[in-house]
Amino acid sequence: MATDTAEFLVPAGLSQALEILAEGRHTLLAGGTDFYPARVGRPLNEPVIDITGIDELRGITRDGDLRRIGALTTWSEVIAADLPRSFDGLKMAAARVGGVQIQNAGTIGGNLCNASPAADGIPPLLALDASVELASASGTRVIPLEEFLVGYRETGLRPGELVAAVLVPSALEGATSDFLKLGARKYLVISIVMVAVVIALDSEGRVEQARVAVGACSPVAQRARRVESELVGRRGDLAALVSPEHLSMLSPIDDIRAGAADRLDAALELVRRSIMNCVQ
Repeated sequence: MATDTAEFLVPAGLSQALEILAEGRHTLLAGGTDFYPARVGRPLNEPVIDITGIDELRGITRDGDLRRIGALTTWSEVIAADLPRSFDGLKMAAARVGGVQIQNAGTIGGNLCNASPAADGIPPLLALDASVELASASGTRVIPLEEFLVGYRETGLRPGELVAAVLVPSALEGATSDFLKLGARKYLVISIVMVAVVIALDSEGRVEQARVAVGACSPVAQRARRVESELVGRRGDLAALVSPEHLSMLSPIDDIRAGAADRLDAALELVRRSIMNCVQ
C-alpha cells in the first residue's frame, strides 16, 4: 500500500494527541482492524494520528460508581478482565469480534467510532447503560452511548475530539447478561442480527430491571424499551411476553446476508432466547 503522501504522526501522550487534533482534521488510528481493510487498493494519502501507544487510553478501572474502560482497551483485554457478571454479555461479544488476531488488536473505542450497524460491541454496551467520555484540547464531556451513535457510520464526535473511555455505571453489576449473534458462521463474520440482554431479579424472582438492545437491524443499534417495560415486575415464562410489536422500532434492510423479514423474525427469536438465558 502506497504511503508516499500520507502524514503519520505518533504523539507521545494524550495531551499531545489532542493538541494535534485541535490544529486540523486528522484520521485517528488505533487498532487499525477497520482502518486498513477499508483502504485496500488505494494510496494512503490522508493525515493520520496513530494513538495506539497512548497508555492513558488503555485499561479497565473502577472510578467511584463507574467502570471506566479506556478507548484503546482491546477485545482480548475485555475477555480477560475480572468483571462482574453483568459484563458477561460484553465478554461474549468480545469473543465474537473477528478472530483472535483481531481481538488482540481491535479496540473498544475503534468499534464505537466505526459506528457500523453490525458492530458487535455496541448492543452489550447499550444494555449496560454505557456513556462515552470525549476528550479535546478544551476539556472533556460525557454523553450517553445512544446519543453518540447518531446514524449509519455517524457519531457525535465534534472536531478536535476523540473517544477517551467508555463509562459503565455500577447499578446493574448484580444483574445477569447475555449476548447472541446470528451469522453465516461462528467467527470472522458480519452479524445478521445481534441481541444483548441484562436482567436483574428481585428476591422473589421478579424482574427488577431489564435492558435489551438489538443490533444489525437498524442504521444504529437500538434499545428495545417496550420489551424492557413489559418485563419489569414479571417472572416465569418471560420469553412468551415478547411479541413482534415490541420490536416495531427496528428497520432492517434486505442485503446479501439476509432479508428484512428474516432479520425481524431472527431478532424476535434471539431476544426471547437471550432473556431466558439470563433468568434460567
